[in-house]
Amino acid sequence: MNFGNIIGNDSVKNLLTNLVNTNNLVHSYMFIGTDGIGKLLFAKEFAKMILCENEVKSCNKCSSCIKFISNSHPDFLLVNSEDEKNIKINQIRLLQEKVSEKPILSNKKVYIIDNSDLMTIEAQNCLLKTLEEPPEYAIIILVLSNENKILNTIKSRCTKIAFQKLTDKELIEYSNLQNINIDSSLLSLCDGSISKLINIHNNMSIYTSLNDIIYSLLNQDIIDVWNRSDLLYSSKENILSLLEYFNTCFLKKLKETNDNKYINVIKIVENTKNKITNNANYDMCIDNLLLQIWEEFHEGHCRSKI
Repeated sequence: MNFGNIIGNDSVKNLLTNLVNTNNLVHSYMFIGTDGIGKLLFAKEFAKMILCENEVKSCNKCSSCIKFISNSHPDFLLVNSEDEKNIKINQIRLLQEKVSEKPILSNKKVYIIDNSDLMTIEAQNCLLKTLEEPPEYAIIILVLSNENKILNTIKSRCTKIAFQKLTDKELIEYSNLQNINIDSSLLSLCDGSISKLINIHNNMSIYTSLNDIIYSLLNQDIIDVWNRSDLLYSSKENILSLLEYFNTCFLKKLKETNDNKYINVIKIVENTKNKITNNANYDMCIDNLLLQIWEEFHEGHCRSKI
């Protein structure tokens, strides 16, 4: 089954399958959606279907499909960032050279530019020349998450395919297929993204430590809290996602207890996130975060010392 190994976005599966089966293809597409939801997998499967020699597309048996699966198809090219920062003009020029060559094995040639929102302006302007007058056999697929970084002149020449975030049910389905054990309370942190789910699974020890910090905020002296919170002080690059987990836990507690204290601590966490984003002193932000949350939970204890 086409797209049978990909979870989610069933409406996109149906759309792309219909485009191939009816031969209603255009020269350029934009696959747009948040990171980690399978856009590149969709693009590759779409390309394999387009290039397939069989009437039943993506047969996985014809010479085209076999070469595609083995990453040796002469009529397919995947372009990606070489440094994870930019896609440069020389990469697009190479693509243009390939575009000018007629197909060897299939009737079409397919080019995928992954993370195409990393293209420099020079690279985009270079690509524009190909999009304006593409050869009849060429199909270009741009895969990206932020279309605001793409020139309007490019966007106007592409058919947009919008991808939705995966549902919690779909994330659980993926987890079961991959034998990944993840607490349901962490699903909201995945934000519909399989890559985020995998990252959380691979870093479960971090979330165990965060739970320990939350426990200490509720049950221990503030000095003990500070002493147990090295993880927060040493995780500046990932702090926003860690604090997001804090609020996920506090929101769950709010629903269980209906205690307004949890509303207040959620506000404290959000305020801390804003300060860090605005480049306030990092260690001081964490100090104040822990103290303010601790005081919220130990209000009576604080007053007894006054």
